[in-house]
Amino acid sequence: HILQATEDDGAELWWEEIQEGVRRANQDTVAARRMALGTAAINQAIKEGQAMQTLRVLHNPDVGLRGVVSACAAAYQEQLAVLMATKKQAGTPKPRWVRHRLTDGAEFYLSLQSFEGTWQRPCDGGLVTTHLSREEIQSVITQVTAAHARERLWASNVAFVVRLQARLRGFLLRRDFAARRRVLREQQPAALRIQACWRGYKQRRAYLERLRYLRANADAAVKIQAGVRMWQARKKYQERLRYFRQNVSEGMGSKTTPGSVSPLQFYQNPARTSRCSLERKGIWGERGLWARWEEPAGSPPLPTCFRDAVGKHPPPSCLSWQIKAVIKIQAFVRANKARGDYRMLGNWGSSVGPLTTPQCLGLALCSLSLQTQPVYLARLIFQMPQNKSTKFMESVIFTLYNYASNPREAYLLLQLFKAALQEEIRSKVDHVHDILTGNATVIRLVVSFYRNTRGQNALRQILGGPVQEVLQDKTLNIRTNPVDIYKAWINQTESQSGQKSKFPYEVSPEQALSHPEVQRRLDISIRNLLVVTDKFVSAITSSVDKIPYGMRYVAKILRTSLAEKFPTASAEEINKIVGNLLYYRFMNPAVVAPDGFDIVDISAGVTVPPDHRRNLGSVAKVLQHAAARKAFGGENAHLCGVNQYLEDTHDKFRRFISAACCVPEPEERFNVDEYSEMVAVAKPVIYISVGELINTHKLLLEHQDSIAPHHGDPLHELLEDLDELPTVQSLVGESISSLVDCSTEQALSQLSKMEISLTLTSKLVLSASSEENDTRSLLLSTKQMLVDVIQAQPGDSLPEILWTPASEHEEASHDHLVRRRALRDAQTPTKLQRNRSLAANSRLSLEEKKRKISRNLRRLESLGLVDSARQYQELIDELAKDIRNQRRYRQHRKGELLKLRQTLQGLNTKTLFYEEQIDYYNQYIKTCLDNLAVSNKVSGKNKKLQSLQYTAARLFEKGVLLEIEDLPLSQFRNVIFDIIPCEESGRFQVKAKFMGIDMERFQLHYQDLLQLQYEGVAVMRMFNKAKVNVNLLIFLLNKKFFKK
Repeated sequence: HILQATEDDGAELWWEEIQEGVRRANQDTVAARRMALGTAAINQAIKEGQAMQTLRVLHNPDVGLRGVVSACAAAYQEQLAVLMATKKQAGTPKPRWVRHRLTDGAEFYLSLQSFEGTWQRPCDGGLVTTHLSREEIQSVITQVTAAHARERLWASNVAFVVRLQARLRGFLLRRDFAARRRVLREQQPAALRIQACWRGYKQRRAYLERLRYLRANADAAVKIQAGVRMWQARKKYQERLRYFRQNVSEGMGSKTTPGSVSPLQFYQNPARTSRCSLERKGIWGERGLWARWEEPAGSPPLPTCFRDAVGKHPPPSCLSWQIKAVIKIQAFVRANKARGDYRMLGNWGSSVGPLTTPQCLGLALCSLSLQTQPVYLARLIFQMPQNKSTKFMESVIFTLYNYASNPREAYLLLQLFKAALQEEIRSKVDHVHDILTGNATVIRLVVSFYRNTRGQNALRQILGGPVQEVLQDKTLNIRTNPVDIYKAWINQTESQSGQKSKFPYEVSPEQALSHPEVQRRLDISIRNLLVVTDKFVSAITSSVDKIPYGMRYVAKILRTSLAEKFPTASAEEINKIVGNLLYYRFMNPAVVAPDGFDIVDISAGVTVPPDHRRNLGSVAKVLQHAAARKAFGGENAHLCGVNQYLEDTHDKFRRFISAACCVPEPEERFNVDEYSEMVAVAKPVIYISVGELINTHKLLLEHQDSIAPHHGDPLHELLEDLDELPTVQSLVGESISSLVDCSTEQALSQLSKMEISLTLTSKLVLSASSEENDTRSLLLSTKQMLVDVIQAQPGDSLPEILWTPASEHEEASHDHLVRRRALRDAQTPTKLQRNRSLAANSRLSLEEKKRKISRNLRRLESLGLVDSARQYQELIDELAKDIRNQRRYRQHRKGELLKLRQTLQGLNTKTLFYEEQIDYYNQYIKTCLDNLAVSNKVSGKNKKLQSLQYTAARLFEKGVLLEIEDLPLSQFRNVIFDIIPCEESGRFQVKAKFMGIDMERFQLHYQDLLQLQYEGVAVMRMFNKAKVNVNLLIFLLNKKFFKK
């Protein structure tokens, strides 16, 4: 180089120049080796397939790659891997050197084994041809980065491109529209003439067809007119007959006065007059932040209304056997036989206020744990026998959750249903179809709750319309059984002709279908059935939002739980199971028996006619087959024509099921989060009877190891604090001797039915020493004061507001706010006023609040809740979140208030219906009992019935008296029993005398004897000493007092 620069052939290199040349050569070698190592690292990272690792080595400055963008890491990896895959190794089978060509044209070789480099081509190994060179890598990076830049360019101009496309589409549509409008305007006269001609042709054809139809059906028109006249006459007769039946009690002269008490009473459960303030308080602040729940004046608590409404509903079995008993008694009077069967439902009940005994406080703690920890009750349900789990749920758990009467209890009850359903599917369901073939406990309980309490109004809204149409259509007669159609046809033929039919009465379905008339009537029934069923399908599938949220959420949990446990099961199978829950278990019983689920309004003493019930049953059968996608066949082969309709309807049900399962989580639905229980000011209250409370405690003690398997579980501590099982007297605080005219068992039974109110309190709240020591209260009071400070003195940050002194105007604004709040609090009832500590903080001055906020912030920072380095942004975020949710709280409160009013109105209507029904039956039974003794009164010329007098020996001979404790048989002749009838029918007074001295008296009720006989009790006690045969005593009373 020096020779070239100086052009002197005799020039020589100095030592310093040689040294500088060596140094530069070494630097070039080091740089080339680093570049080669970096390139090798890039190739290795590409082979490993880690995009981030590849990105890291691409940023190596020794390689000197340009334009590397972190967002394109995945694209770099993909393109470089593709380029590497295209290269193949050639030459020696085991190459170990990689050649790198530098910018000045020099070649540098790097060993992949020893990582040594050389400028001379090695002769002891081949060259690796699969590695990417620096130029190739740079080329790929340049292409990918350019594509990324183009993509970002397009993304930044999306709005412009969309606007341009929209304008082009608008231009094309306007052009096509203008051309089409031009054609229509040109052809308007021809179109008008064509339409007129077509309308005239259709009208003439319809007229001729109608005329032809009327001429061909003249005989049928005459029959229809005759049928209408017959229907009018039958209607007048039925109305007259109904009038006589409604006034039959007045003709019998046995009215029941409003103040009288019938000796045979179906049910006695006086309405409670206690009140429960339903309120929901916010976290802090003005008007909307401290809004209360409204409640109609004088109304009882909603859970109590649920219990009253359920209790006043006489069970069908109860009504059935009571009416049967009266009929049997009348039959005995005629035949002089003692065969009666009656039952009295007397319910002694009372309500007491909240109890504060230590045991009740412990039970309140335990009840709150059961509420908030659903896993306890979920495990307890499956520890009990299946025949008792439903009764346990309805009598205790629903009471524990206040029948889901407010959002808190509704949320917690859903958590219980979720935990119990998941537990049952996990432990007891081995096959996906076990839910259909078995009787799942949780499914049964969920359906029972939402169908009988919270969901009746929903069923009425969904099914009330089509069910009412079926009941009001007197001409609708759906029969799908060929044999029934055949018999109805034969009966109609014989009734009209007056002659015996030539066809046999008993035929098979195939023989019945061989008659054209039967086939014609079957086709008409099927058409009517499909029309009515289509109305039900439309009502069901269009009313997804009317299904109770709890039912939809349980269906969602059922669907997801089955899909998780049985991943191989098809979506069709799981949809069938969910459809079985939503339709067959929830809606189908209401379709078959609308009177049993309050779907339609039916007067007391009126039942659904058999024809209408059969029509509804046929509709329910088709809906069930459609929901389950089960075609007709076998015995129902004559209904095969409906199978295509079933397929089409099943598609609608499938979409209905998918829509029903799309519901939000309970946290979003009820606006519940992890702080809801902490910041709630009002404590939850439940209304539960003493017996239910004791039974719950007993079950927890029996199954505590299964419910809480870990010995450190808090439930064990709560049960240990409760100690032994409490008694009725220890909870109520009333002695047995205070209840007169009652035996010990009766007194305990009465006390166990007393209803108490438990205020559920957390154990942590009870053990808190003061509010300032409670972190939640500290955070709440800090936010309360912060709201007042920000309203009076705004600022850019919280430290700035706290450190900046307030002006006179800001102080005056804060004082005005405090005075206005004081006036509003003075008008608020005492029970609805805010927490005292919060009210005290609100009365502080602005500077005092700021100082207290500063102290609280230091304490909160020591607890790790806020950070001063972030200017207490955590507290500001919480404050903004709470303020933002207030509007949702108010809207939610309004919706819930409307629901509560509707529910209360429905409960009152249903209660009135049950009271009318009970009065109707009580009046009927009292009339029957009065008629039992009317023969004796008439024969005795309205004189008072004579009493009966028997010695104990005589009664012993008749078998009525079995024994008298502590009295030998030889003394029975000295004991005399007087049976004296009272003025009230069915009531007797029994006097016991020993050697002429009155000893004891006993009130004997005829209905009590029938109750014992119905329950299978053969022996009863009188005077707590004498044992009497119940059946023979009934026989004696019937023979002597109820004879003709």
